[in-house]
Amino acid sequence: MLKLIIGVKGTGKTKHLIEMVNSASEASSGSVVCIEKGSKLTYDIKHTARLIDTDQYGICDAQSLFGFIAGIIASNHDVTDIYIDSALKICENDLASFDKLADEVNALSEKCGFHCTMTVSVPVEKATDTIKKYL
Repeated sequence: MLKLIIGVKGTGKTKHLIEMVNSASEASSGSVVCIEKGSKLTYDIKHTARLIDTDQYGICDAQSLFGFIAGIIASNHDVTDIYIDSALKICENDLASFDKLADEVNALSEKCGFHCTMTVSVPVEKATDTIKKYL
């Protein structure tokens, strides 16, 4: 199941995501993964969660992000939660590609049984119909 946290910069999306990651890493009986662009969350995410910087792996668009998520799930069947900070930024701020990614990740999460939460920097009034269905 996919859940999106949306809002403009400075509205607390990342802070909320950090709290969710740390809570999940304490409660989960499996693996918790947090994907970010850059390495700004290094000291905020508990060491029990796997923190991955997309810049280190050349992930710079929606298609490569989906492939990366699918690869994580394919290689580790114990993943219970995936969190992605600044997902739209990773997708080059391409809303059409992000909409496709959201639907694909939701379908994969339902099929494989993990939860996925992403932060998306977009004003509520500019959210697409696809984004709105995952709020």
